[in-house]
Amino acid sequence: MANHTTRERPPFRADQVGSLLRPARLKAAREGYAAGNISADDLRQIEHEEIERVVAKQKEIGLQAVTDGEFRRAWWHFDFLEELDGVQGYYAETGGIQFHNVTTKPRAIRVIDKLGFSNHPMLDHFKFLRSIAGSHVAKMTIPSPSMLHFRGEMNAEVYPDADEFFADLAKAYKSAISAFYDAGCRYLQLDDTAWAYLCSEEQRGKLRANGLDPDQIGERYAKTINEAVADRPADLTITMHICRGNFRSTWIASGGYEPVAERLFQGIDIDGFFLEYDSDRAGGFEPLRFVKRKDLQIVLGLITSKFGELEDADDVKRRIDEASKFADINQLCLSPQCGFASTEEGNLLTEDEQWAKLQRVVEIAHDVWG
Repeated sequence: MANHTTRERPPFRADQVGSLLRPARLKAAREGYAAGNISADDLRQIEHEEIERVVAKQKEIGLQAVTDGEFRRAWWHFDFLEELDGVQGYYAETGGIQFHNVTTKPRAIRVIDKLGFSNHPMLDHFKFLRSIAGSHVAKMTIPSPSMLHFRGEMNAEVYPDADEFFADLAKAYKSAISAFYDAGCRYLQLDDTAWAYLCSEEQRGKLRANGLDPDQIGERYAKTINEAVADRPADLTITMHICRGNFRSTWIASGGYEPVAERLFQGIDIDGFFLEYDSDRAGGFEPLRFVKRKDLQIVLGLITSKFGELEDADDVKRRIDEASKFADINQLCLSPQCGFASTEEGNLLTEDEQWAKLQRVVEIAHDVWG
């Protein structure tokens, strides 16, 4: 396969989704803090040290963008969403989120007041990451605005009008994007599982059974995202990661991108998509034919984060070649299909296997794009 130009701005040819396995020391510290055995300052110091360690490792293996591994979070989405103005986190009596043969802890969120963004703790989380990133790009990951509606409990007394809810949601995210930019963020990723549900005939059927139109939901989510990212600075890259579920190496949704591809690739005004492509549950590459914008990057998630077995480099290169039949290879990049620990429990592989996966991404990208 011929080499092609490297990229100077994200997403990069070799990239990552964001979360990393929590080390035992960090897990013990979080448990100790929850039990009242160590102080918040002690926990923060351990978080700092463990984040410094994994940032150094990301640099060592050749990644251009570094993350904090989401080490200060228990969940990839709830920790951010429940710190928005007007949102409350709580433990649901009805149980957690059902994955394939396993269920999460019963955490949930609900809207209790008008939405907004102010004094969010993750601004400081990002500032610390940026302070140690050096010449590397500090990448921040937050849930997409879709996720508050998709996973949150709405309050009809606060928002009797759905249009007002989505308008305020877009404004809150516009404020968040501006605040992260002012803190120095130039690479922001929106994580979103709702679109994967809209790819699944089973999940679309469940939505219809509840009186909801999947296509109308997709249209609403796309409009809200576009309003949130409108007028962003030219030097801020915003991408979206679409996931079919990632908890303890299990999943929720199945189905190719065909039902949503045209709306995603032609109707959402962001700079790139991280697409899960590590199993046949994601379907083929044919939906990439809807990638018409020359400035849109597609990051192929061909390396699985769910299990430790290392992919054969030639097999991955062949799949990149297959994808290039539907989208310009200069618009393609490579990453794992998801993070390694969407929740603090983490997937079923070792930290060494995690680094080997990311190293393999870097090696393959170098071979393909130079």
